Amino acid sequence: MVELIRELAEYEREPDSAVVTEEDLLRDGFDTATPLFECLIAEWDSEPAGFAFFFTNYSTWHGRPGIHLEDLFVRAHLRRRGIGKSLLRAVAGKAATKGCTRLNWHVLDWNQPAIEFYQHLGAKILQDWRICRVSHEGIASLAEES
Repeated sequence: MVELIRELAEYEREPDSAVVTEEDLLRDGFDTATPLFECLIAEWDSEPAGFAFFFTNYSTWHGRPGIHLEDLFVRAHLRRRGIGKSLLRAVAGKAATKGCTRLNWHVLDWNQPAIEFYQHLGAKILQDWRICRVSHEGIASLAEES
């Protein structure tokens, strides 16, 4: 998982930003009664080919759970073989099983191949919404200002 996450960070032009460790993933996804995430790993000829990393959220408007797909990645040399589609369908299957009313994810505005892929599969790109983020020290600073 860590190797695939680092490959994704490289693809997204942020190689130094992926600082996750194997210990982090084990602690938060496997060593807890309530895992903070799920991850599906696709294989091709016994090689890890890609992954879908997601977690449950909740819609106040729908009063139902949803899934946020944090990352969907397929290694460059294995793309265009249906792996990404299979991963996304598997996550959608989990959403359907859980009674989710939304499956959300983000896509970088420069990643036209991904945008076209998602639209082809029926995703609606929400142009009116922007991602807001407070990170690291900003979280503590914001918390102190209360």
